[in-house]
Amino acid sequence: MPEFSNFTIGIAGVTLLIIMVVLGVRVYVAAALTGFLGLVALKGWNVAAAIAGTIPHSKTVTYPLSVLPLFILIGFLAFYAGLTTRLFEAAKRWFGWVPGGLAVATVFATAGFAAVSGASTATAAVFSRVAIPDMLKNGYDKRLTAGVIAAGGTLASLIPPSAILVIYAIIVEESVGKLLLAGFLPGLVSALIYVALIVFMCIRNPNLGKPIKGFSWKERFKSVPGTLPIFLVVGVIFGALYTGSATPTEAGALGAMVVFCVYLYRAYQEKALKQMGGKLHEAIIETGKLTVMIFTLIWGVFLFVRFLGFAGLPTAFAGWVTTLDFPPILIMICILLAYAVLGMFMDAIGMLILTLPVVYPAVIALGYDPIWFGIIVVKMAEICLITPPIGLNCFVVAGVSRELRDENGKSLEIPLQDVFRGIGPFFIADVITVGVLLAFPSIVTWLPNAMG
Repeated sequence: MPEFSNFTIGIAGVTLLIIMVVLGVRVYVAAALTGFLGLVALKGWNVAAAIAGTIPHSKTVTYPLSVLPLFILIGFLAFYAGLTTRLFEAAKRWFGWVPGGLAVATVFATAGFAAVSGASTATAAVFSRVAIPDMLKNGYDKRLTAGVIAAGGTLASLIPPSAILVIYAIIVEESVGKLLLAGFLPGLVSALIYVALIVFMCIRNPNLGKPIKGFSWKERFKSVPGTLPIFLVVGVIFGALYTGSATPTEAGALGAMVVFCVYLYRAYQEKALKQMGGKLHEAIIETGKLTVMIFTLIWGVFLFVRFLGFAGLPTAFAGWVTTLDFPPILIMICILLAYAVLGMFMDAIGMLILTLPVVYPAVIALGYDPIWFGIIVVKMAEICLITPPIGLNCFVVAGVSRELRDENGKSLEIPLQDVFRGIGPFFIADVITVGVLLAFPSIVTWLPNAMG
């Protein structure tokens, strides 16, 4: 039997993984199976079994990873406290007067909710229920309605607290606090580019979404108190991270406590304390489900990552990239294009966990800032959430819309093909955002550098 080099076995493992993912095998299963078989081929059964037996524990008990369930819990508590509805109503009253006002309001409301929710799909699901009935009732185009909700949901990937930024930090061993701070301004820039796009589209074609007028200044200011808990949570988390007075996990715990107190207060106001227990139980269960899903993905993929390390692929790839006779920015653009293609077939978290062990050393060897690259690559992951055929946010919007009915019982379903068509302009907006971040890296690095 011929002997194969470690590099050849590594290439075979990557090829096997790609084939399994294309065939529809779940990422964590494909990664774990490929990683285990690769370790057996490289190091033998005993070593492979020992590594596979220790990774689930060693990769879960790390302190930085403990922030994930807290960030996820904040989002679910905010939803059950009714903060999403109040946030959308306030945004509608303040921004409804501009062309495409309800769509603009949805962007700002999703950005606000992203500041208390670390999950993009959860944000898309929540605002599908909140915004679709109102937008369709006011004659908004179905494609624009679906597109703005699916795209707006992706803002949770950048705006802290962001689960995917935490995962990036864990993989590349960077500061969680600095990465969360770095995502704030790019997330705001992304939201403003969405808003500019919507206004431009609705000026050119007013039938897409007309302004919503008639709100007095008194009604606008009356809606502000309902949004204050969001700003309070943002202030607590952002302030703690910026000043360094708390770790990201402690900041997440403080944020969860604030939202929980708001939830108790709302329940007391509405005389629904008896029903509170059931909703709280549901929020905790949903948090547990999402946390277990993410942790399982981490277990499986880190087994594959260990195999890549023994095979020497990350080092070999980094060495090859640095010998290319091209400008670093051109190589970076090629890497980002590869992410765009890969994201059509994989979910965002799985894609990052699988690729970063190979790509990250090459990017650092080219002289790029690891914090800046983290934001760029997470923005690419956002784009993957809305690109066919796997764009999860698009499936979420289409799925939730099937359950919705108007006041007369008529279905408000938006077919999946309309969701994907509606997302087209927002894909272009995301490409523009990536271009802005490439051209002006200080947008990313200013806040974390100010943190020290």
